[in-house]
Amino acid sequence: MQHEAFFTKELVKELRNVANLIKKENNPEKKIYYYSAGYGITSRTFRYAFSRKVLLADLVLNTSYHSLQERFQRARSGDTTVPIDEKVFDSIVEGLKTLADAFEKDTSILEPLELIVAASFSVTGPGNYLREKGALIL
Repeated sequence: MQHEAFFTKELVKELRNVANLIKKENNPEKKIYYYSAGYGITSRTFRYAFSRKVLLADLVLNTSYHSLQERFQRARSGDTTVPIDEKVFDSIVEGLKTLADAFEKDTSILEPLELIVAASFSVTGPGNYLREKGALIL
């Protein structure tokens, strides 16, 4: 039990650190770079202290990171159809903070993961369309 408690404490600390780094950074590319540490810590955590909750968080963080990274690369190559605005990063920061709280309190992680998924989905073509028409609100 002490083993799992140690890794949970480290997971919580790192998720909060990632959220703070993203919040303080102005450069979108660097924000995405910092965000990759989120799934880095979940991946390490479930390898040492397996939990389905951590595995689910890892899947969401990994997938959402790759969505952001893909959109950023498309923007860099000249595709400006779908912006990555600050509200996307604000939602991810909020999701990371509430995810850390949920792990710390051993409560449901569903709501923070839904927030993160919605934010990353909003930078895809269908997600941006839904956001523009008001169906997806961050």
